[in-house]
Amino acid sequence: MAETFTIYLKVWRQDGPDKPGKLVDYTCDQVNEHMSFLEMLDVLNEQIIADGGEPIEFDYDCREGICGSCNLMINGKAHGPKAMTCSCQLHMRNYSDGDTITVEPFRAKAFPVIKDLVVDRSAFDRIIEAGGYISVKTGSAPDANSIPVEKSTSDTAFDYATCIGCGACVAACPNSSASLFTGAKLAHLNRLPQGEPERMRRTVNMVEQMEEEGFGDCSNFAECEAVCPKGISISAIAEMRKNYMKAAFAGEEA
Repeated sequence: MAETFTIYLKVWRQDGPDKPGKLVDYTCDQVNEHMSFLEMLDVLNEQIIADGGEPIEFDYDCREGICGSCNLMINGKAHGPKAMTCSCQLHMRNYSDGDTITVEPFRAKAFPVIKDLVVDRSAFDRIIEAGGYISVKTGSAPDANSIPVEKSTSDTAFDYATCIGCGACVAACPNSSASLFTGAKLAHLNRLPQGEPERMRRTVNMVEQMEEEGFGDCSNFAECEAVCPKGISISAIAEMRKNYMKAAFAGEEA
């Protein structure tokens, strides 16, 4: 059986979007190195419930680093200290007995706090809805490989498609910009031949929806790339800007 150790936590508690919040101190003394960060929070919640308190609300789903739900700011860094690692895949072996960890929600005007560590990221859904589709009926799916795509193109499109929409890029950006998220979604759609006919209009729609949601502008700090759990390059932002400028000069409207 793994040896347990003690972790001291400062966790953001907030009853609702219109309620004041604060950091609350907790001690979790049943931590072992094999636990994930979320499993540690589960243990802490069991302790809080046993003491008659209200458990900490936090988001999770797959716990496999795929769904992007585990959006936590850990000691001031989105998803914690390990590069290309979601909160759910961060293990307690990265911490030592007696460490103090501050856990907060992703903070941005466009990500209002629902409760405790849970934020509303539906702004991302609206950005995708604004342009992440084609406006004509295409019938059933074509046979595999019926549309030739160069391997380098498909590989790059897939790299951008790995974005899980967790929001770490927004949380890390000094401007709370969603440019990396929007750029990645656009790049994987626009690079494929199926997405080419509506590339310009899609770009305008999604960029303008991003601005409407209240996200800040990109100032090329590149903090987004540094914390992205999928390692998506800021070249997606450059590609988005290039396509948006082309659409502007062509007079393309949303």
